[in-house]
Amino acid sequence: MFFKATSRFGKGNFNLLPYFSVRIVRALVLGIAFLSLAQNSLAQLQASTPLADQADQRFKGVTEDWTNPALSSSHLQPVQPLVLVDDSHPEYTVNLIRLQWRWGDPIDVYLIMPTGVKNPPVIINLYGYPTDTDPYKNEIFQKALIRDGFAAVGFVSALTGQRYHDRPMKEWFLSDLQECLGTTAHDIQMVLNYLTVRGDLDMNRVGMFGQGSGASIAILASAADSRIRALDVLDPWGDWPTWIATSPFVPEDERADYMKPEFLKKAATLEPVEWLSKVQAKKFRFQQNLFETDTPRAAKEKLRAAVPAGAVFASYKTVPEFNAAFPNSTNLDWMKHELRLLPEPMGTGSAVVPQKH
Repeated sequence: MFFKATSRFGKGNFNLLPYFSVRIVRALVLGIAFLSLAQNSLAQLQASTPLADQADQRFKGVTEDWTNPALSSSHLQPVQPLVLVDDSHPEYTVNLIRLQWRWGDPIDVYLIMPTGVKNPPVIINLYGYPTDTDPYKNEIFQKALIRDGFAAVGFVSALTGQRYHDRPMKEWFLSDLQECLGTTAHDIQMVLNYLTVRGDLDMNRVGMFGQGSGASIAILASAADSRIRALDVLDPWGDWPTWIATSPFVPEDERADYMKPEFLKKAATLEPVEWLSKVQAKKFRFQQNLFETDTPRAAKEKLRAAVPAGAVFASYKTVPEFNAAFPNSTNLDWMKHELRLLPEPMGTGSAVVPQKH
């Protein structure tokens, strides 16, 4: 399903999976109790409110390197999560979790857990800018995610949805592309740390699905963290010089700024074409909508050519063909099958352990 998007951040065509069915959307009802599921290793201070507070000292000493998708050159300070629980569904429980590890950027994370399944495998979902978290409030979408006994995690990228605040209007996802890509790649690893500490998920079987800019970030995260065992991406953005010069997603009145050498030099540090060869996932599927226009054909071809040997490739020529492959906006059967086949235990790999303070 395609929509024409116009927002304060810019204009462009963007691909939304067909989860918007207003006749079936029901507001998410959250429990009234705050639950702390974190151990002492995650610190003992509650996450701050969405508005940035200049007097907030909890993140003093936090440093972040946006040129490296791995956490090895960054220092983030996780604080105690806040958890709201909706257990009104017989088949699953919805947890809305507020996580934070840098100043002024609390992140709302949805964790949907199937009922009656001990330590289910988990799939992280990251949709492209500007998609918000509304799909995770849709009961049909929720049921599709947890089908077959899998847990689902969803949140939004930096400067997207609830994470856009306290910034000048001229600053948005594209104007701060390197920051948004690097920050969100770090977030995925910090979310994995949190999920590990919980102790109620099978962290030997973690998958990730990414779409659009979320697919680009998923590639970076998989290159940085071997805990993502199966990776499935759809229509990643990339080949930045070509993409920025010709993508209709880029506002024409801003394109010249993004074509400047200094901007392209920063974007090049997180070029999906280059990072594709470093993906650590044991199983990798690369999907493209051939009719999708946000990523120009030349960039699509360059990204496709960079996919490592052994990966699965799938393409869709028409909207009906794509919709048939993504019923209820999900196409997770391939990933679930591959995760079930993975041997245990995972081993040490290059997993990032939760930071202690």
